[in-house]
Amino acid sequence: MVGGAAFDDAVARARRLPSLRVGLHLVLVDGRPLLPADRIPDLVDGQGRLRTDMFRMGRDIFLRPGIRRQLAAEIEAQFAAYQATGLPLDHVNAHHHFHLHPTVAGQILAIGPRYGMRALRVPREPAKLLNRIETLGKRRRDWLTAPWIAHLKKRVRRRTLRTADQVFGLAWSGAMTESRVAGILRHLPEGVTEIYSHPAISSSFAGSTSGYRYADELAALVAPGIVALARATGARLGGFSDLIS
Repeated sequence: MVGGAAFDDAVARARRLPSLRVGLHLVLVDGRPLLPADRIPDLVDGQGRLRTDMFRMGRDIFLRPGIRRQLAAEIEAQFAAYQATGLPLDHVNAHHHFHLHPTVAGQILAIGPRYGMRALRVPREPAKLLNRIETLGKRRRDWLTAPWIAHLKKRVRRRTLRTADQVFGLAWSGAMTESRVAGILRHLPEGVTEIYSHPAISSSFAGSTSGYRYADELAALVAPGIVALARATGARLGGFSDLIS
């Protein structure tokens, strides 16, 4: 999040860890914009923060050319801010997966490659595998988002960008506990798998989401059992840069 309060600290930490694969998390809703409010008046609320009414926002983007121009300007500004850090761009995704909106996706696909984008998240999570890990409370395929996910995947492949074959972290967002991460690793499917979470040392910070188990997600990532299990799978670990020749 290039507009985030801890951006400079995050960049400094990433520079000290050259093997860390870092990406751009585009924030186009529910967050702080990079451009001033008078440059993007239709994207922000009265406090100058990006709007949270995603349905109406998506409708406005589709119907109004003016708001599309503002959106493109904000997307370009965020890519430019990331590029200015000098960090390699491993991948791109969007806050609340707002890039499933076809117009938003189109702008990212048009702008991103100029800034070195070579990988974009397609948030496809196999419900069948989740149900093998936790048998109670069966999850079903989300038929509302499925067509947009398929459409995005086609567009990404057409652009010869890299994406994961499956992504984990959607259904259990904020609760990627050690047992769940272990379950994913034990049932790791073929292909490229992306596992994401929101680790933090506490839940008391600006922008935190009520009910998210940030500390538990951090504990899951560093648990010795998880590290050993990840190695035991024989999977090649790394970022998208490690998969691109």
